[in-house]
Order: sequence, then structure tokens, then C-alpha cells
Amino acid sequence: MKSEKTIFGALGIYFLIVGAAYYFLTEELVGTVALILTAVMSFIITTYLAVAGKQTGRRLEDDVDAEIYQGAGELGFFPPQSIWPLWVALTIGVICLGPVFGWWLTLAGIGMGLWSVTGWVMQFYRGDYAH
Repeated sequence: MKSEKTIFGALGIYFLIVGAAYYFLTEELVGTVALILTAVMSFIITTYLAVAGKQTGRRLEDDVDAEIYQGAGELGFFPPQSIWPLWVALTIGVICLGPVFGWWLTLAGIGMGLWSVTGWVMQFYRGDYAH
């Protein structure tokens, strides 16, 4: 996490300098506050990466002498093809069209949402890929 920490730290310093320069050139507060808060958020991420890096130890990505075979092994579970993300996306579209065409469409979208999210969450408890 050393490289990520360095990148976000550099971004924080950059936004801090740009925020100060922006204030002195324009004397506009809203943009200055936005740039300073962006710097603060970058520093928060930098701090998190520093703490997490100390807790997890050195990663293979941080080791210059690491070989590809050292990272071999199981990387996790990746689901096969699924139709449920499509249904969830269509449901969100129906809910967003509700304010345009009428409240009844939003209610229908919420009903579809209950069905599609339940299907997506429960897809590994029934059918071919049941655990």
C-alpha cells in the first residue's frame, strides 16, 4: 500500500496548494472550501492506507523482488453469469421514471425491486449453483 499512500498524499498536498492559490487569486470561498475538503479527503485516505499497511504487513505488490508465482493460489469466489444485475438496473430505471410518469410507476418499481434484489441475493441458494 506504499505506492497508493504516496499517490493520495501527493494529491492531498497538491489540492492544498491549489486551494491556497485559488483563494489568493480569486478570494472566492466556495471553491476554496471545496479544494481544501478535497485535500482533507485525500489525507484521510492516506492515513487509512498507512494504518492498514502497518496492520497487514508488506504485500507482494510492494516487494520489488517478488515473483509472479508467489501470488498464485485461490483469489476468491467469482460468480458465474447472472441475469439479476440486469433486472436490478431495469428496476432502478422504472423507479427513476416514476416521478416523470406518475407515482404508480414508482410503486411498481419498488415491487420489482423487492423481487430483483431478492433474486440477486438468493441466486446461490437455488438452481444450478446452489450451495
